[in-house]
Amino acid sequence: MTKHTNHLANLVFFAIISRLFLFDNTMCQHCDSHATPAFSFDVEATAQNYANIISASGENLSREGLLDTPMRAAKAFRDLTAGYHQDLHTVANNAIFASDNADLVLVQNIEFYSLCEHHILPFFGVAHIGYLPNGKVLGLSKLARIVDMYAKRLQIQENLTKQVAQAIHELTNCRGVAVVMDASHMCMMMRGVGKQQSTTRTTCMLGVYETDNQARNEFLSTIPKRVPAFG
Repeated sequence: MTKHTNHLANLVFFAIISRLFLFDNTMCQHCDSHATPAFSFDVEATAQNYANIISASGENLSREGLLDTPMRAAKAFRDLTAGYHQDLHTVANNAIFASDNADLVLVQNIEFYSLCEHHILPFFGVAHIGYLPNGKVLGLSKLARIVDMYAKRLQIQENLTKQVAQAIHELTNCRGVAVVMDASHMCMMMRGVGKQQSTTRTTCMLGVYETDNQARNEFLSTIPKRVPAFG
């Protein structure tokens, strides 16, 4: 591929991202805000940008297998970034209930898929969430929905883990919340260093888990380790 073609591909890809995120970027610095920004996803324009990228690779867009690929890719990207259109409190849907249980609530192996914000390549794995209630508990399915909401954005795993923990703490005012995420990153597997068995673990501990080693160790001792995606 020539330097000119490489430059064209980079410009077109930037155009796709710009087209996808037509909102004030001050509302989405690492997507810490829970509010849904004003947003317009132009599927037709995004499909055309995908067509330009495919053409820049030297492929023939008129061949049968690629005729509908730009539109399929645009719709897929819209779905994979659907978390930008969701709001934390809408996702929780008032599923917060009074409870006198003060012991650990733990949900393991919540699978997730996300896109690395550096290469727009997938990373995928499981989340383990534990929290210590403080008079209120959150519906179990909402933990998974919160993970999905933040995962369906351009992310890095470190920020994703923190965002999930902060969201649960905000909704429940719990005494402590711990989130561990184990994932495989295609940007390390199918390009670059090419390490097929690598996995990444990130953690976020809030509340009592920041200072109480016994509580932290109890949580960490209960969660499994992720098996490499390709053994």
